[in-house]
Amino acid sequence: MQQPARTTMDKDMPDAELARRIAGGDQQAFEILMRRYNRVLYRTARSVLKDDAEAEDVLQDAYLLAYRRIEQFRGDARLSTWLTRIVVNEAIARSRKRSRRAQIISLDGDIEWDSEAAEASMSESTPEQPERAALRGEARRLLEKKIDELPDAFRTVFMLRALEELSVEETASCLGIPEATVRTRFFRARGLLRESLSREIDFAFEEAFSFDGARCDRIVNGVLARLGDAPRDDA
Repeated sequence: MQQPARTTMDKDMPDAELARRIAGGDQQAFEILMRRYNRVLYRTARSVLKDDAEAEDVLQDAYLLAYRRIEQFRGDARLSTWLTRIVVNEAIARSRKRSRRAQIISLDGDIEWDSEAAEASMSESTPEQPERAALRGEARRLLEKKIDELPDAFRTVFMLRALEELSVEETASCLGIPEATVRTRFFRARGLLRESLSREIDFAFEEAFSFDGARCDRIVNGVLARLGDAPRDDA
């Protein structure tokens, strides 16, 4: 089916209006929505899967699911929260399918936290950097590695709270866990990272899990290409 001609659209359009237009089949509005939330949603998926390619695949699947279900969005929560919930659920489902271990990632239940084992893992020595000039890049990679080593439930909370700067309330709403749990897990995650990274963590934050233009374009183009093959769920 031939797509209607694209028209200029305000990139600052409110989420509610974007959702309304997407529900009407406006793919340009959907593209704006994806570019608006690509980074936070990619980081969320990656925090669960710890793999760049898997996170991109899950994010595309989640976007297609959101596109089909956009009419179910009632505005009870922020659109970003609604999208994050979809991404978390898709990422956990992907993790469960690929996992051959008995332990399954859980973001909403209680977890058994072995502080000694976690601290031992986080404090593994890393090779000394030969050039101080390259310290920022190396510290960024070290930060990503150490975040990946956090316990599963702590990692996603840390990504949303520290890197995306969501509030406790927003994080709890996104993950479907109590606010007190968010506070506890964030505190423990931050303590582990401080022990592991010391001073490097302060200047490495900005570049952690960089979301470049190529990745953004790849995700958007991949979703738009698949829309033609995926029927809308009008139920």
